Amino acid sequence: MTDSAVPSRTDSLIVSIREGGPDDASAVALLHAESWRTAYAGIVPAAVLADGLVEQRGELWAIRLTVDYGDPAATPALLLAEQADGELVGFGYLVPQTDGRVLLDNLHVRPGLTGAGIGAALLRAVRTWTARTHPGAPLYLEVLRDNHRAVAFYERAGGVRTGEGWAPFPGVGELPEYEYTWAQP
Repeated sequence: MTDSAVPSRTDSLIVSIREGGPDDASAVALLHAESWRTAYAGIVPAAVLADGLVEQRGELWAIRLTVDYGDPAATPALLLAEQADGELVGFGYLVPQTDGRVLLDNLHVRPGLTGAGIGAALLRAVRTWTARTHPGAPLYLEVLRDNHRAVAFYERAGGVRTGEGWAPFPGVGELPEYEYTWAQP
C-alpha cells in the first residue's frame, strides 16, 4: 500500500484506505476513545472510559506516530479508512514483532458505522500490507474475551484462535483476552 488512497466498496458506503501519519493523531485519538466507550462499556469500569480518555489516547498517538523506529522493517503502520469527505471512519495499527509476526494492535470503526463493511475493508488492507511488507509473516491480534462483537467479527473473518491470556488494560489491571491469527496465503 502506498500513500495513495485505495477505494473500497463496503455494504453501504465507499471508503478510501490510506496510510496515516503524525497529522492524523488527533482524529485517531478521538475515534479511538469513541470506540472504547462503545465497545468496552460494561467490560471496564465507567471511570476508565470517562473524561480524560481522549487526552490519554491523544498522548499515546502523538508518541506512536512521531517515534523514529530506525529500521523500516520494524516501523509500525497506521491505516486509515475515510469517507469521500475525508471523515475518519476507522483505523488499523500494525506493529512488526521481533518473533517474525505482525501484531494488529488496533482495529477500530466509528461507533454507529459498525456492520457497514468498514472493519472488513480495513482487515483486508491490513492483510495486504502485511503480505507486502512482511512476506510470510502471520498476522495476529489480541481481543478482550468479553468484547463479543469483535470476537464474532474476527471469527467470521477467518481468524483462528491461537491463544488465551491476560491483557494489561489502563486503569483496570488485567482482563482476559483471546489471540487470533491469520496465516498468509
